[in-house]
Amino acid sequence: MNVVQKITAPGCGCDAPEHMKSLITIDEALSRIADNAAPIQATEQVAPGDAHGRILAGPVRSRAMTPPFDNAAMDGYAVDTTALSGAGPWTLSVSARVPAGQFPNLPVTGLSAAWIFTGAPVPAGADAVMMQEEVQRTGATIRIDRRPSPGQNIRRAGSDMAAGEIVLDAGQRLGPREIAACAAAGAAAIDVVRPLRVGLLVTGNEVRQSGSDHDRAQIWDVNTPMLSAALAGPCVDVVSVELGADNRNNLRRQLAKMSERTDIVITTGGVSVGEEDHVKPALGELGAETFFSGVAIKPGKPVSFGRLGSAFWLGLPGNPLAAFVTWQLFGTALVRALTGQPIGKHSRRHVITAHTIRRKPGRCELRPATIAGFDDLGREVATFEPATHSGRVGRLPQADGLLFLPADIDELPEDALVEFLPFCDL
Repeated sequence: MNVVQKITAPGCGCDAPEHMKSLITIDEALSRIADNAAPIQATEQVAPGDAHGRILAGPVRSRAMTPPFDNAAMDGYAVDTTALSGAGPWTLSVSARVPAGQFPNLPVTGLSAAWIFTGAPVPAGADAVMMQEEVQRTGATIRIDRRPSPGQNIRRAGSDMAAGEIVLDAGQRLGPREIAACAAAGAAAIDVVRPLRVGLLVTGNEVRQSGSDHDRAQIWDVNTPMLSAALAGPCVDVVSVELGADNRNNLRRQLAKMSERTDIVITTGGVSVGEEDHVKPALGELGAETFFSGVAIKPGKPVSFGRLGSAFWLGLPGNPLAAFVTWQLFGTALVRALTGQPIGKHSRRHVITAHTIRRKPGRCELRPATIAGFDDLGREVATFEPATHSGRVGRLPQADGLLFLPADIDELPEDALVEFLPFCDL
């Protein structure tokens, strides 16, 4: 006989004091993700042009000094400043023409000059390049009215990168700037972390595909398309997306199968303490290890993290705003940890509140907010709804990120300084 204890607290009972005592802070949750999720070791090689969004598996070193030779920073005339005696002006003969991609055959000697173009090697004997607009040319001669400085308009060999210099460290995400540095370093192929294999299991008897017909007790599925979009990116390969009914045996089979072929299993729903919450019991029957279960935040308190076999498990709440918020906090952190990226608080910044906030204390509240502009002191001003509702996403498109409202504060005045976490994509 199974004995089910009656839930006497309002709602699911997860706000009961005995459950509140087991909650950990956001920073502790992030620390446990960092401590347990070691970077995967599997790598692959890609060309720089195919590397956007990938994560470096090892450092990139310059194959040679860059630039490889002294070259002109602009179109003009290469001259020897030591040959310019007196106060000027000076007349020089144009003895050579040096386009980019061609090495000069003749040196610059005495009162001679080489007509040179941007990127072309500077001829021997020249130590400055006069901008074309500052030179008066007549036939095969030029007149210079102003003495150039040694080194003027010359890009020195090795001034960008030295041979063997580490240009990028492992764990960096490759965007256009990083790819530019890789290409300049002469990298024909780049070692990157292979994409993480991710499975998504959205639970709930009430969930039906968005836009489909459903009965009065059912709702459209928000979490599947929302999290599929959140997971879309070059460093993630979503290998399985499934719906799961509120049935422990079926969920156990789905979780076991999904964990065998993924690095991360993400579930939504079924992680609270209600009688119909079967995900955590199913994982327990499979021998999963739990690193945390419950964080002192609103929304998203039931969020959980553990390991099932060789796969990590991230249990998000079923309410869509709570699922989105906890994905932003902990899902992106888990992906970063497994791909060797730092997961610190570097992306948080401070903003000021546009108006007074009144709230129930007890948990850190993560309230969607919009950056509306700047005040007279140049500080960013955030606007927001009067309350946070874990099931509402209608206003989410207008939000830029999340305000961190301290757990012990029940009221914040207008112009209060609070932490703000901008939304980020993988």
